[in-house]
Amino acid sequence: MAATGSEKQGATAYYVSTPIYYVNDAPHLGHAYTTVAGDVLTRWHRQRGEKVWYLTGTDEHGQKIMRTAEANDVTPQAWCDKLVEEAWKPLWEHLNIANDDFIRTTEKRHTDRVQEFVQDLYDKGEIYKGGYEGPYCVGCEEYKLPGDLIDGEGEFAGQKLCPVHKKPVELLKEENYFFKLSEYGPKLLEFYAANPGFIQPESARNEVVNFVEQGLQDLSISRSTFDWGVPVPWDDQHVIYVWIDALLNYATAVGYGANQEKFDGTFPANVHLIGKDILRFHSVIWPAMLMAQGLPLPGKIVANGWLMVGGEKMSKSNLTGIKPQDLTSHFGVDAYRWYFLRAIAYGSDGSFSWEDFTARYTSELANDYGNLASRVAAMVGKYFGGALPEATAAGDAERAVQEGLAKAVATADQKISEELDFQSGILAVFEFVKQVNGYITEQEPWKVAKDTTPEGQARLATILYTAAEALRGVAVLLNAVMPETSQQLWESLGAEESLGALADQKVQDAGTWGVLPAGATVTKGAVLFPRLEQKPA
Repeated sequence: MAATGSEKQGATAYYVSTPIYYVNDAPHLGHAYTTVAGDVLTRWHRQRGEKVWYLTGTDEHGQKIMRTAEANDVTPQAWCDKLVEEAWKPLWEHLNIANDDFIRTTEKRHTDRVQEFVQDLYDKGEIYKGGYEGPYCVGCEEYKLPGDLIDGEGEFAGQKLCPVHKKPVELLKEENYFFKLSEYGPKLLEFYAANPGFIQPESARNEVVNFVEQGLQDLSISRSTFDWGVPVPWDDQHVIYVWIDALLNYATAVGYGANQEKFDGTFPANVHLIGKDILRFHSVIWPAMLMAQGLPLPGKIVANGWLMVGGEKMSKSNLTGIKPQDLTSHFGVDAYRWYFLRAIAYGSDGSFSWEDFTARYTSELANDYGNLASRVAAMVGKYFGGALPEATAAGDAERAVQEGLAKAVATADQKISEELDFQSGILAVFEFVKQVNGYITEQEPWKVAKDTTPEGQARLATILYTAAEALRGVAVLLNAVMPETSQQLWESLGAEESLGALADQKVQDAGTWGVLPAGATVTKGAVLFPRLEQKPA
């Protein structure tokens, strides 16, 4: 039985990847959704004290890229270079994506290793020459099974369409090289049965199992009708099928065939984050390729759902490809990072609307979280000159807050780091924020402040210390999701000077009570989540 990424031991990295994205156009919300999820996951594991490797990148070969470049009167390489440097990399920087590597499939470190991998399979007898004729979707870069196609309507009446791109497929007939994928069906089914968590969510796993149970066909792994791709090493009249090329990025980026020490310390991935439209490539073809080479399989293939706008999957082809900057310019980067993981259960389809984003921002970020931080800082400033007082009169109310923080830490850590349930993890933190708001409302420190006796002032000090210490825990827990505002809050609480950098605080220790020292300088900085201006046109 093949090993998986979940079985990695010792000092090996917690390795997470996104899909590598086609550079036929600029990125939209759907691309950013998966990449932010991976960033939150890896930031969380870094803050657990783990060694982490986060990979993203771009897929730059294939017929779709070639045609897009031709339509823009440039070479495919020039098109890819322009999009990567002017659109993809700048967006990830804008969204605070802390990836460890960015792989491009046109890089020599990748193409050389792809040829070596395929040559090795050929030498082992896993690849043979044959012919193929069938419907092909250039958008998917995939031969389609007749049963997968849908009937066209309107301008496409009488034609068969790709169910993803809703455009007519092309009938192709080529002499190609084939990988013996059909021989791996039983091995894959055995592996799925032994590793039920390998494909997530459950609906995705069921889809893949049903597909493989129907019997696999051998896979065409070369194309001979165009030349924009990695040449087949033993036959320069063919280029390697773009998906074989693309999937190998997960190995070539971490040293396959070039840096054995790095490869052994990283590969395979613990988690491949993908869109559900590329599920079969990652959960059928990729594992079979690894089995053929005797390499370990990834720990999990996790398929997120589609982002929907007006009932349609978000994409350039149906004109719903909203740019992330359209939202960050209004709501801010941290709110953007928070919203999609908070509003949509990861693995399910989710609908985006400006109105929903606005309502959640106002209610949860501005009113609940941002207002709490402002109130606490203002009261410490007003009643104690900005010096955090010591808690000397704690009682049941304070113990309830302590217990609430410990519960939030345990729940968020389990949900995010183990289950990839970002929504539940984030909600656990915001339930605690609500609890702290309720605590302040019930304790009424503005009334307690009128009691100038030592007992009254001790009680006031305890209330404000409790609230500030609770916010310290919140800053740690939300650092992976909203790093900029968490840093603002950290500095506002005086934690930077007394406790050190926020990034060094371990999430599993966030619930330890009494960490923020009395005497820390609390300042009321800029509002974490300012009031929104009118929606731009």
